Amino acid sequence: MTGGARGIGRAVVDALVSRGWKVAFTWNSDRARAEELERVSSGSAKAYALDLRDKARPGVLVREIEAELGPVHGLVNNAGTRKDGLLAMTSDADWDHVLDVDLSGVFRCCRAVLPGMLRRRAGSIVSVSSLSAMHGVAGQTAYAAAKAGVLGLTRALAREVGKRGIRVNAVVPGYVATDFVADLPEAAVTALRAGEALPNGVPPAAVAETVAFLLSDAAGAITGQAMVVDAGSSA
Repeated sequence: MTGGARGIGRAVVDALVSRGWKVAFTWNSDRARAEELERVSSGSAKAYALDLRDKARPGVLVREIEAELGPVHGLVNNAGTRKDGLLAMTSDADWDHVLDVDLSGVFRCCRAVLPGMLRRRAGSIVSVSSLSAMHGVAGQTAYAAAKAGVLGLTRALAREVGKRGIRVNAVVPGYVATDFVADLPEAAVTALRAGEALPNGVPPAAVAETVAFLLSDAAGAITGQAMVVDAGSSA
């Protein structure tokens, strides 16, 4: 999985390890956290460096993982970035950066794992999108566009590879209190959570459990879906 050192990604790694999975996860800027997660997993999780803007790295990384851990049966596209700002003030560089990481990175990772999955006629891909893709948030046009693109990619790819036994789904979290959104002002957080129907909001573990379910055989008849985990915000 991409982006496993902290936040939702860390919760997903924990959920999968608790189920007995061997997990390869990536890090970009949090080497210390990644190494700490390796240690506490007792060998069940292994960290690999990945910059999602590196077009060649995903294919090389899959070969490295399969040489060390065996075939890749599942992919979780979780790593992402955001550069919030009004569209009128958004530079080409910021727009390109967000789209390259959050959408093109998903494309490249899917492309890297698919040859092996197609040969084995089995596999599951789960991509983490965002409620911003479905419910407009001012200042997040680039992020929302990328995450909406992930939903479109998910549906189209599910059609492409379903006959080969490969499932492709997305998880759409609402507001999750992680380092990824730690810079948001309190007023913005209040606005994002205003529509929640459940008092406890969306903890990272709730998203992780949904990801684990979609990867598992229990979700064997589910593909091309966007499963919303938002404490009722979209109800």
